[in-house]
Amino acid sequence: MGKKIAIFTERSSLRRSGELNALFRFREVAIELGHTLDFIFKDDIKYFKNYDAIFIRALTDPLNNSYVISRLAELNEIKVLDSSKDIRICSDKVNMYSHLKKANVPFPETLFLNKEELTIENARDILEQLGMPVVLKAPNSSFSAYVDRAYKPEDVLKIGKRFFRRADLIIVQQYMPSKFDYRVVMLDGKIISVVKYVMNGNAWKIVDEDENGKTIQCDVEGVDIESVNPELLEVARKAGNSIGKGLYGIDIKEIDGEFYVIEVNDNPNIDSGLEDQKSPKIYEWIIKYLVGEEFEGLC
Repeated sequence: MGKKIAIFTERSSLRRSGELNALFRFREVAIELGHTLDFIFKDDIKYFKNYDAIFIRALTDPLNNSYVISRLAELNEIKVLDSSKDIRICSDKVNMYSHLKKANVPFPETLFLNKEELTIENARDILEQLGMPVVLKAPNSSFSAYVDRAYKPEDVLKIGKRFFRRADLIIVQQYMPSKFDYRVVMLDGKIISVVKYVMNGNAWKIVDEDENGKTIQCDVEGVDIESVNPELLEVARKAGNSIGKGLYGIDIKEIDGEFYVIEVNDNPNIDSGLEDQKSPKIYEWIIKYLVGEEFEGLC
């Protein structure tokens, strides 16, 4: 018997046609597999009990509606992506890096600072320890927002003070320059997509700004999973499994033949023509997971 699936989204989350087209592709695949799929919004949360599974395709944060529907689904034993646990961990980079550290996942040298530790003396010591520049991150940032570089102690103080308006702790991290990041998408411990996020121009992060404040988006190049260095996949698995068994986008840099996890993101991008380039079955695999069926992917 077919299952009833809901995709929870918000109109403000649909920034690109690729996102919208991917949502319709999920619906097409669900119907092809014998299920029904509805799109629901915040005003429809009260109908969540009508569904057997809920797939969140909106910005996840413990303060957002996405977290409310995740908790409601769990309390009523409805299958949901993402779980509230994944949202809590991945929406707080301090928490996320702590999980990576416990699992011995390689990532750039990282420090956590509180407000009292943000001094000019400490800033000098940090630049000496981590090298110049350093990367500062607010723990609750997303889409490369509230991620910045500091070349001087004064820059560390200025950026740090701005980020402390959002959080009690901030992250200071070793800078690892590269022209692209790998994005490995995992679901239930299986790898279901690999792409390269290629930085454009002088950009140093996936979403950047030029000198005029214009947004620079990275290019997305699909990669055949079978062609990927097994060490990259092993690092990705270790990182994803350190968080749980949900749906993750793991950003990884390759530096001198070694792989370093930059972040583990819950609710990763799946855009038509981008993350599905070399993984056209990604829609089928996610739908099958939601309805409790076995799916392929790379274990």
